Amino acid sequence: MTGPRLSLAQIRNRMILTARTVLRQHRPDQHGDCRLCRTRDCRVASAARAVLRAAGDGDPGDQGGAGSRPG
Repeated sequence: MTGPRLSLAQIRNRMILTARTVLRQHRPDQHGDCRLCRTRDCRVASAARAVLRAAGDGDPGDQGGAGSRPG
């Protein structure tokens, strides 16, 4: 379902799913560079992590920072 009839929980869930997808696509290679952007500090991945922190979902790659879930 799309449009203005989405609940806040549905919007939050879609943002989380999108951010997780972005993080999978922009994960670093063995040298620490983004596979798509080919930069050390990928702005896209940073933005996706910020979305997860703001949504209170945490990030599996986040080292226990604010908003991350334990274990």
